[in-house]
Amino acid sequence: MKEGKKVKKAAIFDLDGTLLYSLEDLGNSTNAALREFGFPERSLEEVRRFVGNGVAMLIHRAVPLGTDASTEAACLKYFQEYYQKHMQDRTRPYDGILNMLDCLHEMGIQTGILSNKFHQAVCALSRIYFGDRIDMAQGEQPGIPRKPDPAGLNQLMRRLGVGPEETVYLGDSPEDALTAQNAGVDFIGVTWGYRTLGQLREAGTREWINRPDQLAVELRQKIRGNG
Repeated sequence: MKEGKKVKKAAIFDLDGTLLYSLEDLGNSTNAALREFGFPERSLEEVRRFVGNGVAMLIHRAVPLGTDASTEAACLKYFQEYYQKHMQDRTRPYDGILNMLDCLHEMGIQTGILSNKFHQAVCALSRIYFGDRIDMAQGEQPGIPRKPDPAGLNQLMRRLGVGPEETVYLGDSPEDALTAQNAGVDFIGVTWGYRTLGQLREAGTREWINRPDQLAVELRQKIRGNG
């Protein structure tokens, strides 16, 4: 271990595209909201490009250009209500994620989720798919700026009782990489999510993995102080 380097005590994860494959439910919910207001539907690939900055931005990008603010707000409300009823239709953890989380708990590592998805959905999805494998889940809340602002990550670390040098953050997007950088936290990118390796590298990502089963190996190195 490098002199003065702290051992990792917590692993915090992005949710969509990192722990959960949720793109189809997000796409179906977006199109349900668009249909309700007579707007053209969006393809799954378009939705893939739109996600990552919270559901308000997802809907803002999905509605036609020039949509008035009150209609956009109503569309967002419809999306949120529809999504909470259908967020389990096709969503699932990526293969290997549950085993990896079990591994971390066996090693005594705390786990958390930090997502730009609205808080109620984040907490519900964490409880449904991960149970006590996740110690603390946090989504978008009033007064806390969305990623890549580090405020949410800093708050979650305080709640877990760990510092930046004791934490590693994992995610699939440039926003995740920048969030970790802004908080002074080590970052590991995942390439199976909604963004490309090229996009991660452009955001300064220097470490990444291609399969969930590689996470435990990388985290063991981090936690032991070898990374």
